[in-house]
Amino acid sequence: MKKIILGFTLCFVFFTITAQQIYKATDAGSKIHFIIKNFGIKTGGDFTGLAGIVKFDTKNLEASYFNVTVQSTSIDTDNGSRDGHLRKAEYFDAATYPQIKIISTKITASTVAGRFYVFANLTIKGVTKPIEFGFSALPQNDGYFFEGQFNINRRDFGVGGNSMSLADKLLVKLAVNAIK
Repeated sequence: MKKIILGFTLCFVFFTITAQQIYKATDAGSKIHFIIKNFGIKTGGDFTGLAGIVKFDTKNLEASYFNVTVQSTSIDTDNGSRDGHLRKAEYFDAATYPQIKIISTKITASTVAGRFYVFANLTIKGVTKPIEFGFSALPQNDGYFFEGQFNINRRDFGVGGNSMSLADKLLVKLAVNAIK
């Protein structure tokens, strides 16, 4: 009887460990884009250097999470002079704070198939604020492709100081490739 119980226990542990869906967020195939108004005109840019861990299982969202970063030094607005300015202390202070982080606190299902909500903490320049947004999760052969977007106020994170020409609100669009 002890051998049978031990056998069931080992099988349970094995299947529990292998059922965990842990993926690596990759820069390849991903895009982190932002859009903000500057002098009333929409402009934007991208961040690269995406890295981190994603644990995602549609059957166990309580145990799912995102813990990802991008490099603030990687900001690219198609204007090298502006990019250098945005890396300075008044904006992203990339020398002091080289990463922007999103760490989820909860993931829930939506009423729409393939859609979910994430509740997370966003950290920019050492300031952490809660965010929440809907996202899609598209299965791939070796992982998932996640897409979502959210709005933030740049002043909440001390980005851009009191710039009168720069809008306070901006849109962040995420397209994240996560593979095993």
